[in-house]
Order: sequence, then C-alpha cells, then structure tokens
Amino acid sequence: MAKDRHDQTRAVYERHAAGFDTSRSKSLFEKPWLDRLCALIRDRGSILDIGCGSGEPIAEYLIGKGYAVTGADYAQPMLDIAAARFPDADWIHADMRDLSLERTFDAVIAWHSVFHLTPDEQRHCLPVLADHVAAGGALMMTIGPDEEGEASGTIEGQPVYHASLPEADYRRLLAENGMDIVSIDRDRDDCGGATILIARKTA
Repeated sequence: MAKDRHDQTRAVYERHAAGFDTSRSKSLFEKPWLDRLCALIRDRGSILDIGCGSGEPIAEYLIGKGYAVTGADYAQPMLDIAAARFPDADWIHADMRDLSLERTFDAVIAWHSVFHLTPDEQRHCLPVLADHVAAGGALMMTIGPDEEGEASGTIEGQPVYHASLPEADYRRLLAENGMDIVSIDRDRDDCGGATILIARKTA
C-alpha cells in the first residue's frame, strides 16, 4: 500500500512537471530560512537539495550565492527542467528513501518533500538524510502538523499523498543521528503554512 501511494505521487509529478513548474511560486518566500541555513555553514559550500523539483526558486537562489548545489528528485521530468536551466549544477535521479550518494554535504535541504512519505518511511528516511550531512553541517526540512497523520493534497488537480509525525519523533530521530535542533517555526503563514525545522550535526 505504501509503495502504491509513493508510486502514485511520483507519477503525478512526472506527468505534470511542466504544470507544477508553472504554478509553483517563484517569489522566494523561503528566503529567510534559506539565509538562516546558509549562516550555519561555510560560504560557497556544498548543498544537497532533496526533492529539488525544477530548480526554481530554491536551487536558483543558492547557485546565485555561489554554493555548489546537487539536486536530487525522483521525478525525471522535473530534473530535465532543472538541468536545462542550470547545466553547471549536479542533478541526480534518486529516491530519498534509499539515497546513498557516498558523500556528505555542508547542508541538506528537504523542502516540501519528506512529507510525501508515510510515517514509517519518514522514520526510516531521517537517518538517511542525517547521514548525508557533514560534521558541523545543517539540515533544513518542512514537516507537517504536530501529530502523526495522513492527508491528501493536489498537484494540477491530481491527488498526492502527505503525512506527518509528532514533533517529538522528529526530535528523537535527529538526536539519535547526531543532530541538534536549531529552530522549529511552526505553521508559518508567510511560508505557505509550512513548519520549518532546522537542525545541525555535532562537529
């Protein structure tokens, strides 16, 4: 069942990559949190953007600031758009659930991507994300409400799966993998209603 939900959500992004790119806000309302993340790492360091989509506006902003960006997404049509726009960045077709790049990054971003996983998949995936953060590096991700639950959203009118864990679970999983919470900004109206979690790995 979890595989079906995952495959269905990926298929929606694959079929509607161009439409999603057109409708996706390019206003960069994420900037305050991107800047907060960048302040935690070295200038022009390496950043892994998981669920990078078409590369705008997040990867575009980071590339413009001189960071070495690697984007990963499970929807190849999204990566094709990103690669056409930013050919000097690295774009990797990969599923975050079994990501294994055999390298670490100064920062890892998972913006509006982890919440497409089931609760159990998220519990499995948090250590995977933490493994890709270098010592002293940082992780930023968006999470759902402070409870475990499932919901359905839409992309171009097609249903996509969402889920969340209790905040305590995110805190525990990150702590178990050597990461300390820097901040949790919950239900930000100025950020599309998202809750933004930033954590830092012990140096």
